[in-house]
Amino acid sequence: MSNHHSAPNKLINASSPYLLQHAYNPVNWYEWGTEALEKAKAENKLILVSIGYSACHWCHVMERESFENHEVAEVMNRHFICIKVDREERPDIDQIYMYAIQLMTGSGGWPLNCICLPDQRPIYGGTYFRKNDWINILENVAGLWANEPGKAIQYAERLTAGIKDSEKIIPPVSKEDYTQEHLTEIIEPWKRHFDIGFGGYNRAPKFPLPNNWVFLLRYGFLRDDESVFTAVCHTLEEMSRGGIYDQIGGGFARYSVDDQWHVPHFEKMLYDNAQLISLYIEAYQCTKFEAFKQTAVETIEWVFNEMTSAEGLFYSALDADSEGIEGKFYVWDKKEFDHILGDDARLMAEYYQVTEDGNWEEEQTNILRKTLSDDDLSEKYGIDAETLYETVKAAKVKLLQVRNKRIRPGLDDKCLTAWNGMMIKALADTAQVLNHHQYYEKASAAARFILTNLKTASGGLYRNYKNEKASITAFLDDYAFIIEALIALYEYDFDEEWLTEAKALADEVIANFNDAGSPMFFYTSAEGESLIARKHEVMDNVIPASNSTMAQNLKKLGLLFDLDDYTDKASAMLAAVYPKIKTYGSAYSNWAIQLLNEIQGINEIAIVGLETDVVKLELSNHYIPNKITLGGTKSNLPLLKGKQSNETKVYICRNKVCQLPVKTVEEALAYLH
Repeated sequence: MSNHHSAPNKLINASSPYLLQHAYNPVNWYEWGTEALEKAKAENKLILVSIGYSACHWCHVMERESFENHEVAEVMNRHFICIKVDREERPDIDQIYMYAIQLMTGSGGWPLNCICLPDQRPIYGGTYFRKNDWINILENVAGLWANEPGKAIQYAERLTAGIKDSEKIIPPVSKEDYTQEHLTEIIEPWKRHFDIGFGGYNRAPKFPLPNNWVFLLRYGFLRDDESVFTAVCHTLEEMSRGGIYDQIGGGFARYSVDDQWHVPHFEKMLYDNAQLISLYIEAYQCTKFEAFKQTAVETIEWVFNEMTSAEGLFYSALDADSEGIEGKFYVWDKKEFDHILGDDARLMAEYYQVTEDGNWEEEQTNILRKTLSDDDLSEKYGIDAETLYETVKAAKVKLLQVRNKRIRPGLDDKCLTAWNGMMIKALADTAQVLNHHQYYEKASAAARFILTNLKTASGGLYRNYKNEKASITAFLDDYAFIIEALIALYEYDFDEEWLTEAKALADEVIANFNDAGSPMFFYTSAEGESLIARKHEVMDNVIPASNSTMAQNLKKLGLLFDLDDYTDKASAMLAAVYPKIKTYGSAYSNWAIQLLNEIQGINEIAIVGLETDVVKLELSNHYIPNKITLGGTKSNLPLLKGKQSNETKVYICRNKVCQLPVKTVEEALAYLH
């Protein structure tokens, strides 16, 4: 049967590349919106919500097997109003139906397929289905709705109650003072999962989970815990040497399927890479280990080369597949590899573990990865470190030139506010540590574009931007990560305009995302579309939770503007989540950073005088993870009032008490230790 339908369905006008991929399916797909939802009610038809994203391998497989098939489409179109959702554009819808599937089946994932009553309440679903199983399910559920609607409504009531009660965070009766013991309780069980051999955690598949390692790096450093600190450095080293890292083009894949970071699931996401840049550059600032710097810089170059829009925003993702084959763009057979590299082929084949038979299950193809140390190779080939470095550098250029002529994986070219926030912060972080002004310029240009073009009439934000259009009301993560980025930009250039914008957005969150029954913020704005439930996002996953990020933002803004309302709210949020952190540390790692700051204290470093930049630059050579930096020559910030002078001075303040000013970074550091 032909899988291509001549006339497009309703997705043809979508902004999402993922939805556009389905625009010529024979399924009568709709976008989520009034037209589809009203039609379901008017015709008393079940709704089929199918959720995925453009870089999702199994989403493409289910499309090929089922959604492009006329027999399957006929069943779907007869019994259901079919709605396609891009989870990256509409995480609010994804959250609700993902939780429903988890309640039903005990697990979730994408593609996510959920069958709902005409009023959107879920009754049945799952993830990937084979074609024949899918047809059976569709006919059975349609039969249930036709013959026993009462039973379907009962299912829906039970599930919807479960969704509404999930993740309800109740404020604690009394707030306790946090101590070092509280951290130990969290860390000790966590350590048992470290993989001493290959880094990360002792399981497969392996996800990078950058926020976990940021917390552990800071904890290991501030608490002088050698075992944790070593585990972090080892993990970062192993990840950057593995196949999960694109050895010649830069950038990380989403995860590795094995426990050695060897075979990646080849898609590359902006959110992973933004966070990993911040992590590697922070680790470099702490250890001065050149390889960490190189990984961060190469990943930034990849973002600039492949993921940057004409407006200076950052795209969402690159597919795993090209020419219908996963990873085809990235792998090498030995013959081609040798031909490109000529005289250096023998050395480079050993360097990247390239063999005749291939180094993974796809025959005769190789995923480039480093398993030998540079020292061992230098010794074996009788060359010095500098020669090896130059040989590798030249080989990378040659390989990349050839690879760039291959058919590329699909690009998801929508720009999401939240993920752009992470990337802006990554560039500001790197600019700060490396004193690299161009990174700051790219970061500030992206931030300005968002503040100019993705603002709503009432001062809120939009979530998405593509083809000069923003259409979706922003969610809590969009606000949280943009505010975090604006604070990072301020700490680079001391331009208070960034903080004014950050504070205005924080006030927007307090006005529109507040939950009267919980210290947490809702994920959706009161001004957004109302769904069957309003959820909180509390657990830190591959991306930190919007609530944990928002709590840290409020803490910082509260200190910068001397606003007790903000710091009190941040404390209440942490206190409510604290009991959960010790049960499952790695799922609350961003909250754990806030707890670490509460116990260690936050250093407020104020720099004034004409040579502010010089002092700030010198200060950035030192690793002080628990700090906020402020300064400049003119200021409206409470902490800088009355401290202005031409003479350069550094103040170290904590808990609203400042030490006497000092003139050098060295003296300031003495106060910190």
